[in-house]
Amino acid sequence: MSESAIVSKVWNFANVLRDDGVGYGDYLEQITYLLFLKMADELNKPPYNKGLKFPKLKNAQGEEDPKGETCDWQTLSQKRGLELETFYNQMLRSLGSEKGTLGQIFVKSQNKIQDPSKLLKIIDMIDKEQWSLMGTDIKGKIYEGLLEKNAEDTKSGAGQYFTPRSLIKTMVACLRPKPMKTIIDPACGTGGFFLAAYDFIKAQDLDQEEKAFLKNETFYGNEIVANTRRMCLMNMFLHNIGEIDGETLISSADALVSDNGKRYDYVLANPPFGKKSSMTITNEEGKQEKQDYIINRQDFVATTANKQLNFMQHIKTLLKITGQAAVVLPDNVLFEGGAGETVRKELMKTTELHTILRLPTGIFYAQGVKANVLFFDNKPASKDPWTKEVWIYDYRSNISHTLKKNPMTSEHLKDFVKCYNPENRNKRTETWSEDPSTGSGPEGRWRKFTYNEIIERDKTNLDIFRIKDKSLTDLDNLPDPDVLANEIIENIEAGLLSFKEIMETINGDE
Repeated sequence: MSESAIVSKVWNFANVLRDDGVGYGDYLEQITYLLFLKMADELNKPPYNKGLKFPKLKNAQGEEDPKGETCDWQTLSQKRGLELETFYNQMLRSLGSEKGTLGQIFVKSQNKIQDPSKLLKIIDMIDKEQWSLMGTDIKGKIYEGLLEKNAEDTKSGAGQYFTPRSLIKTMVACLRPKPMKTIIDPACGTGGFFLAAYDFIKAQDLDQEEKAFLKNETFYGNEIVANTRRMCLMNMFLHNIGEIDGETLISSADALVSDNGKRYDYVLANPPFGKKSSMTITNEEGKQEKQDYIINRQDFVATTANKQLNFMQHIKTLLKITGQAAVVLPDNVLFEGGAGETVRKELMKTTELHTILRLPTGIFYAQGVKANVLFFDNKPASKDPWTKEVWIYDYRSNISHTLKKNPMTSEHLKDFVKCYNPENRNKRTETWSEDPSTGSGPEGRWRKFTYNEIIERDKTNLDIFRIKDKSLTDLDNLPDPDVLANEIIENIEAGLLSFKEIMETINGDE
């Protein structure tokens, strides 16, 4: 079967199941489990002969099943009807109790396809292909496509784990990661940053040692949501990152709670949306509920419950002295007072915060998000601030994007990469000018601000823009109605989020 036919088959079956009430997320879970087992089976055969071991089937009490059946593809693919459903349910539970990558893939796994005939069709579809021989590009295309479809399902909330791939590729193009360097994403979601960085590094002329390092020692991450973590692990494995029987590269630990002491060359991240840090507890009535908590770490300069401020502080601690970071953060990180001001001042003092990209709304699956990308380089201790000037590219003012009709592409960010000048950041030229005779005029989106200009602003506010909003002046050329409607929805939802956070703060203080 051709590659395009395989892609079409996988997608068509996703749509058939959706008509039966099985969402993309549930389908994606089952594809993850079954693909992993099938590829493990292939790797146990010539020419690979990996010798991967799978456990015996266990019952609900954790005892080995009397039949002594093995939790592997060979056994599963021979089952039919009710026997298939029963075995599959027991197998998922048994594999979820294992250690290492195997356990991480199957932890808390459940069968979401209750019709055995539909389950058998997926198994047969996967069984007919040799996935280990298939190129990583096509495997990745299938899986990444399913991840994006799942992110579009706003009711599931999966969109918060999916960063637009065009933005990720742009951030990687600016950071330009080098071989034999380590990369971490402390909130890695489905692994988008890892894949873009992998492709960028792989395109360089690598020797055998560099290839081995790229595969097994470059990428590290945290993801506390079990289902998202398994998708990340599978996504990485399908793209040839890590070993099927190796130790997991993705930790299930909460990145903010503690510091394991390891330091990295690069941080690429889009920390989770939502301003408050919270933990799940069991109350006196035996019910689970979320409770806000304040992160109090000795290596943080500010104690706060603001999740994004805590992630920014944490990311700073993850970097080696020569480390570099590119991080997506919401607007409140740029202007919030109190702990926010403390964190910004410390960041500009101890790192070189050299670039901020202001992002437009309408590019994330979570609505109402106004975000930016902060680029900064870590530096050794110094009595003088390392940040001398901050370059800001305003790709928000008078920009309209929607996920379906006008999605943001890498081409839209091409001018930003040119202005960023990743080959030589010391040679940058402003495009913003108050003098119309220069030809660039006030529409130029690229401007620098000195450290003193920023530090003198109220609360060290970094939320800076200088382009006039055309929608306030050009009434004869208003955007299309659907764009205006989308902007109204974005603003309303952003306002609701702000009100919710205010109420949470008030209630927390009572």
